[in-house]
Amino acid sequence: MTHISGFARDQLLLLPEAVDDYVDTDNPVRFIDPFIEGLDLAAAGFARVEAKATGRPGYAPGDLLKLYIYGYLNRVRSSRRLERECRCNVEVFWLLRGLKPDFKTIADFRRDNAKAFRAVFRRFVLLCRELDLYGCELLAIDGTRIKAVNNKDRNFTRGSLVKFLRAADEKLDDYLARLDAADAEDGATRGGARMSNLAEKIAALRQKRGRYEAMLAHLERTGEDQISLTDPDSRAMAAHTKVDVGYNVQVAVDAKHKLIVEQAVTNQVVDMGLLTETAEPAREILGVETIDVVADRGYFKTEDVEACETAGCIPHVLRPQRGSSVREGFFRKDEFTYLPDRDAYLCPGGQELTPLRRGRLRDLAKVDYGNRKACRACAIRARCTNGFRIVSRLGDEGALDRMATRLKARPELQDLRRAIVEHPFGSIKQWMHQGAFLMRGLANVRGEFSLTALAYNMRRALNILGVKAMTAAAAA
Repeated sequence: MTHISGFARDQLLLLPEAVDDYVDTDNPVRFIDPFIEGLDLAAAGFARVEAKATGRPGYAPGDLLKLYIYGYLNRVRSSRRLERECRCNVEVFWLLRGLKPDFKTIADFRRDNAKAFRAVFRRFVLLCRELDLYGCELLAIDGTRIKAVNNKDRNFTRGSLVKFLRAADEKLDDYLARLDAADAEDGATRGGARMSNLAEKIAALRQKRGRYEAMLAHLERTGEDQISLTDPDSRAMAAHTKVDVGYNVQVAVDAKHKLIVEQAVTNQVVDMGLLTETAEPAREILGVETIDVVADRGYFKTEDVEACETAGCIPHVLRPQRGSSVREGFFRKDEFTYLPDRDAYLCPGGQELTPLRRGRLRDLAKVDYGNRKACRACAIRARCTNGFRIVSRLGDEGALDRMATRLKARPELQDLRRAIVEHPFGSIKQWMHQGAFLMRGLANVRGEFSLTALAYNMRRALNILGVKAMTAAAAA
């Protein structure tokens, strides 16, 4: 017996008469084509939708958009690799009808239309809503950090710059002292080469010190807390994120099929304060009056919780336990019960804490509650305070009380949140291999992640409904 062998390369073959015969009916490209053809690209903000009357003809933006969506669906983001796909991939040959743009044209298209990709993502979300793929009952909010095109050695904070300047001054003093000592020695020829090297080191260090001093002056002038040289918009992230310098990616994920409803990219290091601005656009695009929203402790901010509730997004965010009492092991604030009818707090010892003074904190009304007499005679005082206990309450803390009641009624939501929101992040970073951005600048990075979120949603929808059903919906 012999092995299975192929045909001779110079053998004439009878190939199908049409390129269409090479692409299966359930191939995703059969959905990509009608979906893009049905978009109003000019309204979405794409450039050069209408061909110019003069000059060399260019590629239609719709064709380049199809190429990028196909690439992101198949884990190909590089413009050079996309150029190669145009020349050797029969699916891309079918999708682009044989067009072969060069890598520079492909890369320029992504850069020039970064803002327009968000509109395409929104249009696909609306299509999924029409197909009842969103439950519209629960949103999970979370953020992840994705690496930027900026090494950590090219990122500087105020502290690192001040530290370097101090070290540079000490080293300069040492170099100058060594030069003075060498000048004082008898026989200048003994240290000639060494003195020359010291002079070069001093000149290089002074030049470097001048650059760092200019960066520190820039931070003082702009009020920023750090500066990145390769990608000026990127920021150093918190240590526990395992991303040195990058961007903070926010998503709102619907619980029904784990589809992304809203996505945004920011260079804000922490998630605090991003709850409402992520959840409210998601509620609006789903077209519902109210929707439950769950997020982790990192999003907790008193003003943001009330704003989220006012916007029709019912927040479920665990309150972090922080402050001097928690650090010292005393009773936490949530162990004190607020009595709204009496405007007082009931302490763990069974005593009432009444208002002592009123003030303001972060433009919010603040009331301090305490009871000096009860603290002096309290049997469990050592577990509560070193002196007498004061509990503060902000003006809009009623929203926090309502949220605490909701969390007690639905304790399973936090576990459910992890199951919902970690799915897209895991798919994006592991399956799609997108642990780092390819572009620089916040605007470009936002456009890049819009393509990423679109590809994730598209893959999920195609897996759930199938190519034929999605194609019929796109053509309708």
